[in-house]
Amino acid sequence: MSPLALVSVSDKKNIIQFCKELVEKFNYKILSSGGTAKHLMDAKIPVVKVSDFTNSPEILGGRVKTLHPKIHGGILAKRTDNEHKKDILENQLELIDLVVVNLYPFKKTIEKESKWEDAIENIDIGGPSMIRSAAKNHKDVSVLVDPSQYQEFLEESKKGGLNESYKAKLAFEAFQHTADYDTAISNWISKEKSLQSSKYIKSYPLIKTLRYGENPHQKAFWYGLNKIGWNAAEQLQGKELSYNNLLDLESALSTVLEFGYEQKGDISTNTYASIILKHNNPCGASISNSSSQAFLNALECDSVSAFGGIVAFNSNVDSKTAINLKDIFLECVVAPSFDKEALEILRIKKNLRILKLTKDALPKKNQNSNKSIMGGLLVQENNDNDDKTESWISVTKKNPSNQMNLDLNFAWKICKHVKSNAIVIAKDQKTIGIGAGQMNRVGAAKIALTAAKESCSEAVLASDGFFPFSDTVELANEYGIKAIIQPGGSLRDQESIDMCDSKGISMVFTQKRHFLH
Repeated sequence: MSPLALVSVSDKKNIIQFCKELVEKFNYKILSSGGTAKHLMDAKIPVVKVSDFTNSPEILGGRVKTLHPKIHGGILAKRTDNEHKKDILENQLELIDLVVVNLYPFKKTIEKESKWEDAIENIDIGGPSMIRSAAKNHKDVSVLVDPSQYQEFLEESKKGGLNESYKAKLAFEAFQHTADYDTAISNWISKEKSLQSSKYIKSYPLIKTLRYGENPHQKAFWYGLNKIGWNAAEQLQGKELSYNNLLDLESALSTVLEFGYEQKGDISTNTYASIILKHNNPCGASISNSSSQAFLNALECDSVSAFGGIVAFNSNVDSKTAINLKDIFLECVVAPSFDKEALEILRIKKNLRILKLTKDALPKKNQNSNKSIMGGLLVQENNDNDDKTESWISVTKKNPSNQMNLDLNFAWKICKHVKSNAIVIAKDQKTIGIGAGQMNRVGAAKIALTAAKESCSEAVLASDGFFPFSDTVELANEYGIKAIIQPGGSLRDQESIDMCDSKGISMVFTQKRHFLH
């Protein structure tokens, strides 16, 4: 008896050629329904319609086609089970050996922001049922859920048989397929109806197995969404991205996004931003009237730490910028675009990873951030809400000048992306000293102020958290700091305010902190 293949696919890529080979080389009989049956018949492939096979018509506008005992009995029947053999004879079941099914394009439907009713109609019922039945009975039935599997299946069949190990692999991939499908539906309903789930369910396909993790002895894998974020970036040259590269790129980009992205630029205002980042902390940042000047300003902050770092731009990289970039060892450069001449200049640095990431590839705002902990996952909203300067309060007798306000705003945006405890010293909209990840705030201030040295005169200081004591203000005054921005909220805020007043320093409270761990 000819083996029987049930074929019902939404994605019809390569299905005609695949079914031709099933019929001509392996003597399969094809069972199909709806649009797939018509598609195959138009290609002159002999097909038995599901409605003829079951002697039951499609009903409810096509909602019920394959939900029938003759379909699921033919898939789920154990070939060696005596009770099953008895049921097969009594119910005149024909055994189905291969299930080729992929599902209604629910994800594509919701990407178009479809109406609720349209999305509901694109929830596949019969497809997942057949896939799960076949996967459960994988010892006897093969199940294919993606066109990429067709060629391998044909090659395995040519070897003279489909072993249980291979069928188990297909079952594993099938259950992943239906799990991903159900996850998309669940998350969509949660979003549409503003429902908070009691379970955190996400599904990310494997993008790449990385060479290693943070250290060479650690295995690492990159999972993500298609055509979003770093998976959508175009790598123009350089070595393969590493685990650490991706972490640093994420931090560098999130920092440069504070100043807009894919900017056309206006030389009359500082709209070009450059961030140099090392080990997940900015070591230099600037906004200026050109990408090249912004990079040079950022590099001046800490040229030693910049060695082997990551550079992010919010606008096009031109040849002048590329000339500056080629003079220092860097791991990666990311920007929305690159001039052809710039790429020619950077080509001599063969190992330099150059990534083009357009604005269209950026994820939507207000996504969640996740951190794994032992036995669980912490989930929070991203800290990407724009800071409203209208809520800032000048709390000292002396108000900051206009230029200082610009520098305070700049320093506050950079401080948001420096690991706590964080202190940023800025002047003329560029960083001149950064203190990151210290166990106490005055320690972070010492690092930042010592790095800036005499440049601190007339500069500003930003702190990601409030001052529990006035010691940071005292230290800042010794270096010539003239304005400070911090969240406020300490029980001893008045001590810091009084210290600022006695030293002629302006202080602004943002009423929002930016801890980063």
